[in-house]
Amino acid sequence: MDDELQRKLLPLRKRIDDLDAQILDLLSQRARAALEVGEAKHAAHADGPVLRPEREAEVIRRLQQLNPGPFPNAGVASVWTEIISACRGLERGMTVAFLGPQGSFSEQAALEHFGHAVQKLPCASFDEVFRAVEAGQADVGMVPVENSTEGAVNRSLDLLLNTPLKILGERSLVIRHCLMSQSGGMDGVKTISAHPQALAQCQGWLTRNYPDIERVAASSNSEAARAAAGDPSIAAIAGDVAAPAWNLQIVAAGIQDDPHNRTRFLAIGNIEPLVSGKDKTSLILAVPNRAGAVYEMLAPLAANGVSMTRFESRPARTGQWEYYFYVDVLGHRNDPNVDSALAALQAQVAYLKVLGSYPAQ
Repeated sequence: MDDELQRKLLPLRKRIDDLDAQILDLLSQRARAALEVGEAKHAAHADGPVLRPEREAEVIRRLQQLNPGPFPNAGVASVWTEIISACRGLERGMTVAFLGPQGSFSEQAALEHFGHAVQKLPCASFDEVFRAVEAGQADVGMVPVENSTEGAVNRSLDLLLNTPLKILGERSLVIRHCLMSQSGGMDGVKTISAHPQALAQCQGWLTRNYPDIERVAASSNSEAARAAAGDPSIAAIAGDVAAPAWNLQIVAAGIQDDPHNRTRFLAIGNIEPLVSGKDKTSLILAVPNRAGAVYEMLAPLAANGVSMTRFESRPARTGQWEYYFYVDVLGHRNDPNVDSALAALQAQVAYLKVLGSYPAQ
């Protein structure tokens, strides 16, 4: 290295080292303050959930508003998610259930949302994720609910209909699929395995590049990666984090047909978040099977100035051509306009279930 450059870099590196030491000291002070919050709640016999979604969202949004740059706001969200997670873990550990095994997009969404200072509980199916949280084996769960390419994840919608759990958060994840195998090549590969949603999201690329290789559905992409790790005749489609997790080599990256492919995940649990200032409320509605019923169902939202961001239908499976409607609106159920809209809906629809109000991402 040039001596002149070295001379200029030394004081800058010393400054960075000093700043890092200051940051570490402040993080220790924050952790002690978080512990004192827990002790105060315990002393007042007010022990509640260690997770406060609305408070965590408020902290990150406030810091992003205060941020003078050049540190990016996305970095603020990532860094403080981990700081909050670590401080939360000092007070009490938290277990997160998700579709596994390791290396799944559900795991990635869970860790991005709750931070890495959690206990992970991989589950074999969406049903098991819900059961784990309902039975108290996990504090919270993370499940996909819709994809920008393939639409709704129907099993998640069906489980939300019958669960007592509430939605307490959301996380949108960029989905970048990779084809991987033991060797990093396709010689000897007889099947390509992935979750049905992933196979559908990559069907154009697969048809162009490997039209003669059989495609086999798996319970999850990470399960497909695990199978490929034990069988050289199987190639898997999964996220790039699955390759090192299962000692696989990437054959091709970014094979999804839509380069802007995203999946929205929902965090579920027994917590009902309070108002955070930027919230979303999810509902399930059903109306009588008659002309104009759906129009009348939506009228209270418009009358109260409530914006709808999602409208999805699912058959009620009664054999009568009846449907449940899954609706997301902006605002918290405790906001006056949302509360008025819900009261009007309750009076006129055949069925109403509030799945939860939670901080919008």
